[in-house]
Amino acid sequence: MSTMRIGSFEIQRVLEWVGPIKTVGEMFPDTADEAWTEDLAPHHWTPSTGAYRAAIQTWVLREGGRTILIDTGVGNDRARPQAPAFDHLDTDFLQRLARLGVDPAEVDVVVNTHIHYDHVGWNTRLDGTNWVPTFPNATYLVPQRDYDYFNPENAGSMRAARTEDEERRFAGARLVFADSITPIVEAGHLQTWDGEHRIDDALRLESAPGHTPGSSVAWLETGAGAVFVGDLMHTPVQIAHPDDPCAFDLDPEAASASRRQVLSAAARAGATVFPAHFAGHGAASVSAHDAANFRVDKWADFTAV
Repeated sequence: MSTMRIGSFEIQRVLEWVGPIKTVGEMFPDTADEAWTEDLAPHHWTPSTGAYRAAIQTWVLREGGRTILIDTGVGNDRARPQAPAFDHLDTDFLQRLARLGVDPAEVDVVVNTHIHYDHVGWNTRLDGTNWVPTFPNATYLVPQRDYDYFNPENAGSMRAARTEDEERRFAGARLVFADSITPIVEAGHLQTWDGEHRIDDALRLESAPGHTPGSSVAWLETGAGAVFVGDLMHTPVQIAHPDDPCAFDLDPEAASASRRQVLSAAARAGATVFPAHFAGHGAASVSAHDAANFRVDKWADFTAV
């Protein structure tokens, strides 16, 4: 099952890739070993190797003849030396969209929750030697703070790398901007926003900084509600332990505060939480477990991967 309904919206999950990325210790260095419980295996981690397991996926929202995509994965054909597993990736992602009846020319809005290589890749496709918009009639919504931070013209304002891995990733960010953001600007399809942006009466973007300066979430305010949280959390462990950072968070304290704020609001509203990288069932409703932490109430009905 790859489809569910919330209010008047149909929500579909399109997987680009699923598999191991680093170890849980490398990804979540402050998380206690005992937090990695057997119920998280095999979808979210592999106990025998300690590997963190993630999905890279796009959420497709459809309502009233409109099609909205939230995050666009890695994309094909691009140099990603900072992430060797995704260097010159070659998948049938566009065919997977087509099997769900999504024509790239009919996509109305593309939301990039933030500018990282695995959230903006299919913004573009390679046409000969040129990068062109994959969704030629869409408005691409990008947080202004990320646009400014990752723009190579402002490279001097980026914080210094603290590790060799960060140094590689920060250098690779220039390639991401060049092949996945600049072509959208040149085609006249980019719209930046800051703080809050309302797409329509039911869908609202909200800043949730920390993972990146402009990291954001998308609130669906219809029916039981939903929130698409991008990289606000990478693993269900961060639902139970919202103060535990991911190694990729640029500002771990701000990310923790954003995570708590969004989880609290989702728990109060009964909204389903849709992260970008949860494998397994992909999304879940949450509730407050105690004064400090949260728990999964019910996993979404998507087929577990």
